[in-house]
Amino acid sequence: MALTDQEIVALSGAHTIGAMHADRSGHEGPWTDQPQHFDNQYFKDLVGKEWVKTDASELGGAKGNAVYVAKGSPIKSGTPIMLPTDVAMLEDSKMRVWVDLYAADETRFFQDFSSAFTKLQELGVPAFHGISNPHSHVKTEL
Repeated sequence: MALTDQEIVALSGAHTIGAMHADRSGHEGPWTDQPQHFDNQYFKDLVGKEWVKTDASELGGAKGNAVYVAKGSPIKSGTPIMLPTDVAMLEDSKMRVWVDLYAADETRFFQDFSSAFTKLQELGVPAFHGISNPHSHVKTEL
């Protein structure tokens, strides 16, 4: 499946909702302060805060897993965190342009997320969290 840098960044914006769970990922915590809201806060936080690497075990995750917390944030359960893959988008110039755009323009993020998510579904997802896609045989390659 060929996704562009823009589509990868847009899809990463799904981190604005939900949280990581140590029993599934080895990481524990939400990406934002309001993990029930679908908005562009993930991108605002990503560019608007200085992220400091720490061990996930300090926040209830697995020892040895790296996570990032905002500088000056308390190290406690429920503190918003970022993964190395989130922070890496800040260091990649091709991705950073989209991170900055989505932080500044929520409407554009919604539009691009919708398009990228539609593409992901149309290209077929064999299984997502153990739920098989009954339409995965429809398209195998574009």
